[in-house]
This record gives sequence, C-alpha cells and structure tokens, in this order.
Amino acid sequence: MTVRAVIAAVLVAVLAAGCGSEGKEKPTFGGGSEPAGASTAELVELKAAAKIEDCPTSAKMASGKDALPDLELDCLGGGRPVNLAGLTGKPVVINLWASWCKECRDELPLLARAHREYGDRVQFIGIDVVDAAPEAALRLAGQSGITYPQLVDRPGRTRAPLHYAGLPQTVFVDAQGRMVFTERTPFRSYADVTAAISRHLGVTS
Repeated sequence: MTVRAVIAAVLVAVLAAGCGSEGKEKPTFGGGSEPAGASTAELVELKAAAKIEDCPTSAKMASGKDALPDLELDCLGGGRPVNLAGLTGKPVVINLWASWCKECRDELPLLARAHREYGDRVQFIGIDVVDAAPEAALRLAGQSGITYPQLVDRPGRTRAPLHYAGLPQTVFVDAQGRMVFTERTPFRSYADVTAAISRHLGVTS
C-alpha cells in the first residue's frame, strides 16, 4: 500500500468515528438535561388521572434556625407555585424523590398509605427532583397511590437548603416550619414510616 493510500485510509477512519459520536443521544432520564416530551396539557391530564391534590397556599412564613428555605417551586403537573417557607401550621413530611430512583419506587406506596391514614393531622408534600421526565413521575405517582401535592425541582435548587446528596430523602418539619430531622435512607416498611412520624413529629397513627 502506498503512503497516499495509507493516509486516505486513516482520514476515512477518523471521519467515520466522528459521525458515529454525533449520532449518540443525550440522556433524557435520571437527571438528563434534555427537555421532556410531554406537553403541558398532557401533564395536567396525568395529574388529574392520578388524583393528585392541588398544591397548598403559603401560610405564615417560617423563620429562624432550621427553618424551611424561602424557595419557590412549581407544582408538578400544573397549579400555583409553592414557597417552601410557607409550609407552616401543621407538621409536614417532605419526601424528595424521582421517577428514575428505584428505592423511591419502593417507598412511595408506604408514604401514600401514611397520607391516607394520618389525614389532616400531618401534611405530606413530594418534591420530584432532578428528573427530566415529569410525565414518568406523574405516572409513577398514580401507580403508587400518591395523591398528596407534588412540587418539581428539575435543576436541583433544593439540594443545598434541604441538605440532600441522594434519593430518596424525607424531611420532617414541625408546625412552625422548622426542619427537625432528615431521613436519608429509604423506608422499608409502613412501620418504619409511622415510627419516624411519631418520633420526629410527635403524631401517632
């Protein structure tokens, strides 16, 4: 093979490799950066089908040490935005999760049951975080029996103020809007959920 032929073969190989890399898709699930495929109308329909409650209005703003952050988040599937610092007036369980998180999938039905059984005594709030697929999150909520309000934090703005490094994570908040404890491991049973609520919020099932 002549020198000219060798150079030509190398150029062909380099160009082929470059074309192959351009064809790869960027991640769109599990924290990917591409926009979700579902339209706003489809998300609204998915939220209605799952019977997820409207996001709450902000009450008296929490302040002081360990208070919930003054941070506004959109309502997943449409609705009024919520300022986390306004979640006052009753004890709150805030669960951070995502549709791509397997352990979140396992514990969501447990939280759904707790929401039903505690009624108005404890407020439950979910935050779908760093999730490029809000439609998948809403479907998972429906499949898990979740009906309590859901917020969305796609860019992960809650990471620093709520001090989370992984998912799932559950933050227990007293009636004054102060974070009293953070559970950084998933709940394995319903008894684990009720024990945590009793221990950190003083509310029994």
